[in-house]
Formats: sequence, C-alpha cells, structure tokens
Amino acid sequence: MNNKEIKIFPTPYELAEKFAEEIIYMINESIRKGKQFTIALSGGSTPELFFSLLAERYAKAVSWENVHLFWGDERCVPPDDDESNFGMTKRKFIDRIEIPSSNIHRIMGEEDFDFEAVRYSDEILAVTQKRNGLPVFDLVILGVGDDGHTASIFQRDLDLLTSAKIFVVTEHPVSRQKRITITGRVINNASNVVFLVTGKKKALIVEKIINNRAEARTLPAYYIAPTEGKLTWYVDKESASLL
Repeated sequence: MNNKEIKIFPTPYELAEKFAEEIIYMINESIRKGKQFTIALSGGSTPELFFSLLAERYAKAVSWENVHLFWGDERCVPPDDDESNFGMTKRKFIDRIEIPSSNIHRIMGEEDFDFEAVRYSDEILAVTQKRNGLPVFDLVILGVGDDGHTASIFQRDLDLLTSAKIFVVTEHPVSRQKRITITGRVINNASNVVFLVTGKKKALIVEKIINNRAEARTLPAYYIAPTEGKLTWYVDKESASLL
C-alpha cells in the first residue's frame, strides 16, 4: 500500500472539479512530451458527475485526438442499454467533445462475451505501451463498491488480481449478470490509478482499506497498489467520515 495519496473533498462536486482539473493537466503534460494518453474509464454515479463537468469546462482544453479512451469494465449489454458504462460516458462526455471515433475503444457488451474479452485484450495491446509484458495505461479510473469490489472484480474473483490475462469475463454475484473486466495485474501496471469514491455508504469499506484492516484482505479493492505508478484516492467528506 505504498505510494498512496488520499485527497478529501467537502462534496462530490468539488471532488469532480479537482479531478477534472488534474486529468486535463496530466493529458496536456503527456501531449507536451509527444505522447498519446491512454485512459481506462469507470462507470458509476461519481464518474458520471465527473464526465459531465469535464465536458462542460474542458471540451476545448486539450487535443482529444491524442487521447485514447478505454473502459475498465462493462456489463454484457448493448451500448444503448441504460446499464452500459459506455452509453453513460457517450451521453455525458464523448458526444460533447471532438475526438476521433478511432480513439474510442469500447467493450462490445452485445457480442459473445468470451470472444469479446479476448478481442478487447488484443485491441489494448495494439494501442498501449508495454511494461513487464503487460499494457501500461497512463490512467486507470476506478470506483469501489460497498462490498469492496472494484471494476468487475468481486470477492470470489480474487484470483483475477494475479491473472496473466488482460480482460476476462466475470459474473455479478447477486444479479448473475455477465461482465467483462480488466484484471488486477493490468490495473497495477498503470502509471496512475485513481479511486473516485463518494457517499456515506462507502465509508466503512474506505476505512477498512485505507487503514489496512485485516478484514480488508478479502476485498479486491484492497489489492490495488501500482507496482511502478501512483495510487490516489479521491474521496468526499461522507465516504471519508470514518478515517
């Protein structure tokens, strides 16, 4: 759990404001160095607020042709389904910026999920830089469930934290819905990993993970610790209330 920073904000909106500012800086720094910037995006209510704010304030702030958008996980549904992570991002963000369609790398949740996990892994390998034989994302954005899952790696999937695969198929433990998710070694190979966490119902899980409680060792989010990159937790006052 080294190289970890925790940033606490009064409200989810102020959290989203600061993270939007930070991500624009990171992208522009990468472009200044002549590099493409690769991001694995997250779904959820906090990223939804962040995407809306990013589009409103920063649509013209970077050259989006130098940015490649991926997703850390996706439900196995069509892109126009209300549950699609891609669909939410498209409505709140992608449709409001100028970015080449070739830079948008969505998980095709409507396709055969086993085939798609392999196809998407190959697409990632074709675009990203490599380190230790694995793709390197410049940034991976994550959430954490109140059950401690992250991306679509659930408690019964702890083996995926050390899997040699890039993306795999998982299943939600309650709904049984199929998901396609990034694996732990790829997350931990990223240059930057950011958790976006808001709301009082996340307070207990945040406290367990941040304070390295013994009971946190059954939780997938506990094992997110970049090997050569930086981990930052962006939390609001409510989700940090037990720290």
